[in-house]
Amino acid sequence: MATRKSNRVRVGPQGRIVIPAHIREAAGIKPGDTLILLEEDGQISLHTDESIWRKIREGVPPVAPGVSVVDELIAERREEARRESMELEAARADRRVG
Repeated sequence: MATRKSNRVRVGPQGRIVIPAHIREAAGIKPGDTLILLEEDGQISLHTDESIWRKIREGVPPVAPGVSVVDELIAERREEARRESMELEAARADRRVG
């Protein structure tokens, strides 16, 4: 589990805050970096582009080397179409019998 550290910061007159140096260093934030600010249920969090991409990659299953994701997707769609075709034929056969 990730460790949490808290720091008290003051919001300036133009809505600016200063991120303490030790937090910037730990997060790998450098001057000029763009951060993503997320708000959820009144809570805000700052994320680097890399941290967002890392979270996205964690949610995507790994692909074996040499395997084409496109070919896998096409194969899945063809199998789905084959199943739908079989279901349609079964429904037609049921109507003929019934």
